Amino acid sequence: MKFEESRFQRDNPDYQEEVLIKQDIIICRCEEITLSEIIQAIKEGAKDINGVKRRTRAGMGLCQGRTCEKLIQQILEKELKKFPKNVKMGTDRPPIKPVTFGELGGKDQ
Repeated sequence: MKFEESRFQRDNPDYQEEVLIKQDIIICRCEEITLSEIIQAIKEGAKDINGVKRRTRAGMGLCQGRTCEKLIQQILEKELKKFPKNVKMGTDRPPIKPVTFGELGGKDQ
């Protein structure tokens, strides 16, 4: 990145948001859900992370939201113009951490 570009971005904080919104970047890597799909889910009525999950499957992949939940929360905060404490977090469901089939079957490893 050139010096002038970085200075422009530093002096214009809205520049970063405009670039992100214009790009179709992937937010949830496991389910390949893009930023535009999450914003569309919010426009359709999602008010929290569980609402976004129901509409897009974001956070329901292999990592169970460990990599994307904070990003989705930030998008919700921005789109709904709410403070972080006013955006409801997702519901944790078992297993909270990945478990092997051996552990489920009761075999020692």
